[in-house]
Amino acid sequence: MDARKSSIAIGFIVVATLLVIAAGLMPGARTLSFDAVLRALVSPDGKIESILVWTLRLPRSLAAATAGAGLAVSGYLLQSLTRNPLADPGITGVTAGAIAPIVTCFVFLPWVSGLYYPLVGLAGGLAAASVTFWVARGGNSHPLHLALGGVSVSLFLGAITIYVLLFAGPQSTALLFWLAGGFAGRTWMHLLQMLPWVLIGVLGALFLHRVLAMFALSDHSAAAMGVQLTLWKPVLLLLGICPVAGVAPVAGPVAFVGLAAPHIARLLRPRGTLWEIGLTAAIGALIVTAADLIARTIAIPKELPVGIVTALLGGPLFVYLIQRGRLDFKGEGV
Repeated sequence: MDARKSSIAIGFIVVATLLVIAAGLMPGARTLSFDAVLRALVSPDGKIESILVWTLRLPRSLAAATAGAGLAVSGYLLQSLTRNPLADPGITGVTAGAIAPIVTCFVFLPWVSGLYYPLVGLAGGLAAASVTFWVARGGNSHPLHLALGGVSVSLFLGAITIYVLLFAGPQSTALLFWLAGGFAGRTWMHLLQMLPWVLIGVLGALFLHRVLAMFALSDHSAAAMGVQLTLWKPVLLLLGICPVAGVAPVAGPVAFVGLAAPHIARLLRPRGTLWEIGLTAAIGALIVTAADLIARTIAIPKELPVGIVTALLGGPLFVYLIQRGRLDFKGEGV
């Protein structure tokens, strides 16, 4: 796919995401007509329609799109860094590493402001990823070792999270719903809280697209072409964890997106790493936005956690891709 076709594909996916966001402004416990939504968008007047659109539904959908783009690029960075098609924030232990300390702070340190949760999640995600890579022998062994190490770290941290929940008291129900991933009640403030961390990951990946292209080769080949592995590996790992650190406090863990979106983007065969990153971000935004719309409309007035919907939608697709042998990935190593 040349640059023109890649840009058209990205534009098409972005338009599809905007259409899903627009469609999501209408359904809910109180359904709004298209005309009512249009009036509320063009001339908000403080009435119930404007409140539903501007305060409840629009920021939620934009938060879902932002989170999807960030998680997708996070998965892309981790897969490129490790040259492992199984790598994503969940499988490498990054998500569990971010979630466990956030839950611990929420239960035992309630005086800690939620504004600091991304920093807490960043530290936890870095620690978990470091342990996973250590278990995988420093990134020089079979990709299966990384997957097994990440699953082991995730299970251990998940057990700690469940144990901490025993002390949550009446807040445990809300925490359990958050742990399934979701955007219920998310506002403009939540979007602003999450946005800088996602932008760091996405813009950083776009800026370093040439370095990422080198990482598709083996370590020896990349080093021979002038890539300083000791510098760029920690930088790419940090960039891959930043979106997770920003999304986790707002939406909890959202499954599957970081694993599948990069593979779907590669199936479209864009021209070069730069376009591949753009496609990955656009696909991630579309997946999570559509999943959020389904989650909150499939059982009105109740709703499902978004993480469950993404897993239900993405799991069969990923199994299909595996069975068709379409999860090709260039490079060797972890």
